[in-house]
Amino acid sequence: MAEYINIRGQSIEVVASDPANPTIGQIWYNSTSNTLKGGGFQAAAWATSNPMNTARSILGGAGIQTAALAFGGQPPTTGATEEYDGNSWANSNSLNTARFSLAGTGTQTAGLAFGGYTTTRVGSTEEYDGNSWAASNSMNTARSSPAGAGTQTAGLVFGGTAIPGIVGATEEYDGNSWAASNSMNTARSALAGCGTQTAGLAFGGTAPPGIVGATEEYDGNSWTSSNSMNTIREDSGGAGTQTAALAFGGTPPITGATEEYDGTSWATSPGSLNTARNVLAGAGTQTAGLAFGGGTPTPTGATEEYNAAAPVIQTITAS
Repeated sequence: MAEYINIRGQSIEVVASDPANPTIGQIWYNSTSNTLKGGGFQAAAWATSNPMNTARSILGGAGIQTAALAFGGQPPTTGATEEYDGNSWANSNSLNTARFSLAGTGTQTAGLAFGGYTTTRVGSTEEYDGNSWAASNSMNTARSSPAGAGTQTAGLVFGGTAIPGIVGATEEYDGNSWAASNSMNTARSALAGCGTQTAGLAFGGTAPPGIVGATEEYDGNSWTSSNSMNTIREDSGGAGTQTAALAFGGTPPITGATEEYDGTSWATSPGSLNTARNVLAGAGTQTAGLAFGGGTPTPTGATEEYNAAAPVIQTITAS
């Protein structure tokens, strides 16, 4: 049998601790744990976690993979709020205005909910402090199915369905009130978004006469069109930033397809949601995303965590 030194041109290094940034194929012996290890590669994938307590669709979300916030949704129309700790969901205090088809942004301890539908389209805005919701000033354009980005004190809303129809209207929130900004190039509803108030991203949605994969970047003043998604869809989930975004789920048909955006173009991920669904919520980053709720088409509380492709350290065994 050929020896490692003859294959790789070097002997196996003996170290007391694992290297910080091993290369794929690198092998070493860890003398502290008495194990043979190597640098490998982890494929992008979604992992199933514990479901929400209240199964629902068309809900809002905020936060990160290990500290997320879910609120609103239907059926029936609810203001139910839950917090996720990276493993399970815990019930918290409900929204003051129960609604669905709303948007959200911020963190688990400083969340922001806005827009949606009760018995009519609303511009209602509420701030969450980690325990309860407090009403704030409403949006200038009441709407359902918008998308959002930013933080509780620097929020962004764009798109949605208003009266008399689908809009590209954009507004910025300063922690107290909303101010109108320049509209998107493609007016649309049921879209997804992520990023910050000065670096937002809008993608997908429905824009008459049909569903689009259109992507636009916001710079704090205006929108610029970018490359479209590979899978045209509406009612998808979104997470991440303007230069490192994640899109997942959506329709038609109901899908679990996942894509990553690098600030220029979208690439299809080999990891697809285990539970294909639309009208779901998302949180987190491109490398550590979270998908929860949605419709299969039956409302679900399914929760999944996304981990992007990355180098990993693997223990080498005889098997």
